[in-house]
Amino acid sequence: MTDLIEKSRSDEGVLRLTLNRPEARNALSRALIAALAAALREAASDDSVRVVLLSGGEKQFSAGADIKEFIAEGGAVLESPQRTEDWSAIERFPKPIVAAVEGYAFGGGFELVLLADIVVAADNARFAFPEVNLGLLPGDGGTQRATRIGGKALAMKMILTGEPIDAATALAAGFVSELAAPGAVTARAEALTALLATKPPIALRLAKAAMLAAYEVPLAAGLIQERQLIARAFATEDRLEGVTAFKEKRPPVFRGR
Repeated sequence: MTDLIEKSRSDEGVLRLTLNRPEARNALSRALIAALAAALREAASDDSVRVVLLSGGEKQFSAGADIKEFIAEGGAVLESPQRTEDWSAIERFPKPIVAAVEGYAFGGGFELVLLADIVVAADNARFAFPEVNLGLLPGDGGTQRATRIGGKALAMKMILTGEPIDAATALAAGFVSELAAPGAVTARAEALTALLATKPPIALRLAKAAMLAAYEVPLAAGLIQERQLIARAFATEDRLEGVTAFKEKRPPVFRGR
């Protein structure tokens, strides 16, 4: 049986995860979501993994939810406790995720992109929430994250019409971090993950947590959390290594301690 998630690792601490249902345009079946969640749960507790590169292959990122499951099971698909837990595991992954997006990211595929921390997309990529055309609406965070990131006007247009946006619009809205030429997306994402892998792992996790809090708590509470997290960063060996390397004019070697 073909693995639904292809995995590969670099010696520098980059874990590459590739959605692997090309025959279904990487539709997010419960099994695929479970496989991705399992890979991220394992990576979260593996100190040798510093950053994750998530991709869907050269032709598409993901067409969205598996419609065949909806037809067969109806709303029970979304109500599955295991499916909810698996999405939560992806949402809570503490280390940086860099997504490489070629082709299209629709529906649940776009919702998955919105969980990445840095997104490199092909300049001909497309993003959409087509659920309304099935009498539905995004159900895995799309209504909330798209509105918070891209703003009410664009999110309303996308979700109520189901029409796709191009990569330039996604970049301007903040859904995407940067664009690359088709075929060059993976190389650029690999360069970014290689760079992140040289950074202090604890500081990366703390910085990610602090920034995500900006979507959850009021400013005053977020500032308090930021101060608490930077205090934790100050207590690490990596902080001492960074300062020492700066004084000695040499590249730092961060060990995640």
